[in-house]
Amino acid sequence: MSALRDAAAAVGVGETTYSKESGRTELSLACEAIKKAAEDAGVAIEDIDGLVRYDMDHVDEAALTSHLGLKNLRWMSQVGYGGTGGNAVVVHAAAAIAAGAAETVVCYRALNERSGVRYGQGATWMKDEVGGAEAFQMPWGMLTPAHLFGQFARRHMIEDGTTSRQFGAVAVALRRHASLNPRAMMRTPITIEDHQASRLIADPLRLFDCCIESDGACAVVLTAADRARSLRHAPAWIMGVSQGSGSRTSGIVFRDDLAVAESTYTAAEVYRSAEVGPEEIDAAMIYDHFTPFVIFSLEAYGFCEPGEGGSFVEDGRIEVDDVLPVNTHGGNHSEAYIHGLPHVIEAFRQLRGTSTAQVESAELILSCSSVAQLSAAVILRKD
Repeated sequence: MSALRDAAAAVGVGETTYSKESGRTELSLACEAIKKAAEDAGVAIEDIDGLVRYDMDHVDEAALTSHLGLKNLRWMSQVGYGGTGGNAVVVHAAAAIAAGAAETVVCYRALNERSGVRYGQGATWMKDEVGGAEAFQMPWGMLTPAHLFGQFARRHMIEDGTTSRQFGAVAVALRRHASLNPRAMMRTPITIEDHQASRLIADPLRLFDCCIESDGACAVVLTAADRARSLRHAPAWIMGVSQGSGSRTSGIVFRDDLAVAESTYTAAEVYRSAEVGPEEIDAAMIYDHFTPFVIFSLEAYGFCEPGEGGSFVEDGRIEVDDVLPVNTHGGNHSEAYIHGLPHVIEAFRQLRGTSTAQVESAELILSCSSVAQLSAAVILRKD
């Protein structure tokens, strides 16, 4: 059994309002989310002795110790990359707790991504000097994530016959779930025809294949096993964790095979550490920066055979009342884009029984990232 299994549990979550323009600083947003998460868990602010953040988060530990009144941080760490961060911060927090380096750790993400930096626009990524893989991509117009990840989508279409309408089935399912969620930014249901009529952003990706841009913050409190059951809510146990890299992950130009997702490695490890298989998972929270990557993850995590992800998502099979509910909060696509941490929050809500698209008798939830670079995953278990 993995030393991390059930050593830590998620015990509280907090979120700000998600919007296109918060009108606030990212520090203010982070403080609100962390305070709400601590209150939700029933822990005092001064009991927080660990923080884990994204390395691209502008709100650092020093600012939070001052503005929140944290007593002493025994653990501070950061994770790289946006897409893997939502699950990787939980991996770091669980590891710190299992090692005894901290008892109560908060994972957080705060950003004004719509009113401030806009990751979907080329101007965000253009630099005076570039090196590494970017030197072989950016001068030729590959400036945004849509340009980059559209190449993976096209390769899947060529090799496996996946269609744009199947990408649309993902978008329709996520929007249906968001329509039930009062926190979601995009709540109007859409159809496959709406998806097909939406404009091309970076061929083959259409507007409704792309995640939204959001302002906001969210936080998750994890604590040690011996404390978790004494708090306000039944804990959601961190049953399995993993991170993975594969071998050649830098951009597109240095890759051996666009059809291979690094999450294949992550999937094998998270199932090994949790000692369960995909057939035991009741719902999946899959990082959906672009709809094709939901399909890639379904294959990588063993919910269907390689090449069959497109047909798997058809006919509502990933909707809340069907075969495998996916992103029951609406995901990056329709709830909010806070770099995947809301996916962990939704997994916790499912196990608590408070999701707005509740999966009946949910016991095990997978939250995972598949961004064709570094990847991370966690499996959470109901108490």
